[in-house]
Amino acid sequence: MRSHCRNPIHCFVPPYVLSRLAATADEPERIRALATLTRDSSIRTARLQNAKQRARGPREGADFLATVAPPGPHRIIRDAQHREEVSVGPIVRREGDPATGEKQVDEAYDGLGATYRFFAEVFGRNSIDDEGMPLRGVVHYGREYDNAFWDGRRMVFGDGDGEFFTRFTRDLDVIGHELGHGVTEDEIGLEYFGQSGALNESLSDVWGSLVQQYKQGQSAGEANWLIGDKLIKDKKAFGGKALRSMAAPGTAFDGDPQPAHWRDYVRTIDDNGGVHINSGIPNHAFYVVATTLSGNAWERAGWIWYDATLDPKLKPTATFRQFARITLQAAQRRFGATGGEVDAVRAGWEKVGITL
Repeated sequence: MRSHCRNPIHCFVPPYVLSRLAATADEPERIRALATLTRDSSIRTARLQNAKQRARGPREGADFLATVAPPGPHRIIRDAQHREEVSVGPIVRREGDPATGEKQVDEAYDGLGATYRFFAEVFGRNSIDDEGMPLRGVVHYGREYDNAFWDGRRMVFGDGDGEFFTRFTRDLDVIGHELGHGVTEDEIGLEYFGQSGALNESLSDVWGSLVQQYKQGQSAGEANWLIGDKLIKDKKAFGGKALRSMAAPGTAFDGDPQPAHWRDYVRTIDDNGGVHINSGIPNHAFYVVATTLSGNAWERAGWIWYDATLDPKLKPTATFRQFARITLQAAQRRFGATGGEVDAVRAGWEKVGITL
């Protein structure tokens, strides 16, 4: 495990989507979108404080429990009861408890478990920090909160506004994505700005998509490669089918700003230098690698990306090209210098305009 400077709050719904709703939706939804944007700014500050504490020593409550608990997921679900406090609500389900019958609670519990099993069974990873960190979930955060986030200690879910977004526990790739931020943070801490920030977001999209594919037993060819598609309550009103498409960046919804090629890289100071926007480029590279190799994406493409994430040569300020070269080296080490995996990695990055 490597320790570096940590990242700001990782919210699932990009700020440009909320800004779009605030600018174009009817008055009630405008108010909700603006409220979510305001909350996200406050959460970002709290996230930085959590990161500082994690960097100084034992993780908050996690490591002690990990030392005394047997191997396996250790899930704790709290109910925020529509407040914006994440650590004081009642615990409504613990590891091994039966289902409660409440969708948000049980979906959060099941989604945390599915994400744990993916990383454990595919990569042999023992939870987020590879040291048995318990998985904490908080449901019913705020009122009509249109987002979900990993704050460095726990996964927090809003209920959505009920008009454009449904409950954020509903989509497994949301949970895989956000907990994936914890894995990236623990291993390398990619700086959350510009290309390194877009790589951070892309890695979480990769893990979110793979968690869902693994759970559903889907091959790369069977998966839809959409991120957040189950969150959209009314696709017609929202103007699209998902928040992002790894297969075709820029097509998830009307006005989707994601590029699929380096020539269209968006240079901006918004969205932390376009971290949610430009993640479409490495997202599409992974999609091309996975579908070129066919079969189950986690078995070869996923391993290459995971090995690259753990590679000591990957720095917190990594660019797309630097990460791409590390994925090529990872493919060579794991599958051989002349294998089809190496050719697929080259083809994936060349497809998005990055030549190795």
